[in-house]
Amino acid sequence: MKAYIIRRLLLMIPTLLGASLIIFVIFQLTPGDFVDTNVKLTPERAAELKTLYGLDKPVWEQYLIWLGNVLKGDFGFSFQYHEPVSSVLQKYIWNSFFIAVITLIISWSIAIIIGVVSATRQYSFFDGLVSLGVFAAMSFPSFFLGLLFVKWFGADLQWFPAGGMTNTGSQASGTAYLLEVLHHMVLPVTVLTMLSVGSLTRYFRTNMLEVIRQDFVRTARAKGLKEKVVIYKHALRNALLPAITLLGFEFPGLFAGAIITEKIFNWPGVGHVYLEAISIRDYPILMGFTMFLALLTVIGNLLADVLYSFADPRIRLK
Repeated sequence: MKAYIIRRLLLMIPTLLGASLIIFVIFQLTPGDFVDTNVKLTPERAAELKTLYGLDKPVWEQYLIWLGNVLKGDFGFSFQYHEPVSSVLQKYIWNSFFIAVITLIISWSIAIIIGVVSATRQYSFFDGLVSLGVFAAMSFPSFFLGLLFVKWFGADLQWFPAGGMTNTGSQASGTAYLLEVLHHMVLPVTVLTMLSVGSLTRYFRTNMLEVIRQDFVRTARAKGLKEKVVIYKHALRNALLPAITLLGFEFPGLFAGAIITEKIFNWPGVGHVYLEAISIRDYPILMGFTMFLALLTVIGNLLADVLYSFADPRIRLK
């Protein structure tokens, strides 16, 4: 196991180098930059800024400078916020992580329970009702569902705040601050859960249907084991194996933020920052954050491979 992990970590180096080159080239091919799109700048000031930020250098030289800084943990300097990219991301990324983790826990818990029950009662009324609800939830666009919730529960009923992370001018701290944040995140978490639970439910239902038809499940039933033991101890454990791969891809998503949902609910997350950076061509933030997600994707795949050996004793990493 140790040798496998070390080998995978070494393979991450060329993978991330290739990802850095692709990321840099893609953003270089995008027309315009922060200086070009700022119409208020005089030609002299624009030329001065290009020299200051190194935008007048050849592309290959810009890439080497950027890569060297990334290796040192420096993702550049944000044009919009006038501070290092790492500082900007640190301010907002944990807001997105907090809401994403809660959404992940709720959506996966609901999807596993409903998926298992639906698979064990295939073609029943409950299974048909679940299928109808799943497809209905998947068909709603995120912006429509978000605006609908803002109108119903934020404006009309006024049960929850329509946006933001805290009340305007709030000086709350400690437990009061936590409760205030939780109150504000009810609507965005509900929307994100509804959007993700549908596809997850279908995924777990399909996996369970495949597993409960296999020979080892019939053997467990033939031994006289209780149905709950067969389903939840033997079948469910094997059905969750493919979900480990899915969970590995979810890892970078915890930090990526939900751009549309954060915009609708004015949630100060990194997705909101990323959207603003696109509109004003703040490439240091775009490249730095994309590179960070590439790193998390590679780490997530490694964690998924390692978790396979813990979930299933038959799997050994050599």
